[in-house]
Amino acid sequence: MQNLLVHPSMTTVQPTGHINASNATEFQQQLLETVSSDQHTSILVDLGLVDSLDSAGLMSLVSALTLSQQMDKDFGICCVPASIRIIFEVTQLDRAFKIFENRSAYEAAIA
Repeated sequence: MQNLLVHPSMTTVQPTGHINASNATEFQQQLLETVSSDQHTSILVDLGLVDSLDSAGLMSLVSALTLSQQMDKDFGICCVPASIRIIFEVTQLDRAFKIFENRSAYEAAIA
């Protein structure tokens, strides 16, 4: 369902396929574990391989963002497909999340 890529400056979580009610709890748990870990200070969620995202998947991201803010960690999203970006815009969560075009843009922002 997802890959975890650890780089010196950041950790990238790369989910794949559909993030929906059937797997959102597992996705949320993995995100929260990543954010909670002392090994990770900057977390990037790369949505480039995600086909769809429903409200349960969106709430998983919101939970991870909230925890990262409480723990004073950087949290960003990149490579958001247009079909998913509209969800962030309609819910106005594009104002809450740091959304980047790609990984390089996120790396530059946290450098």
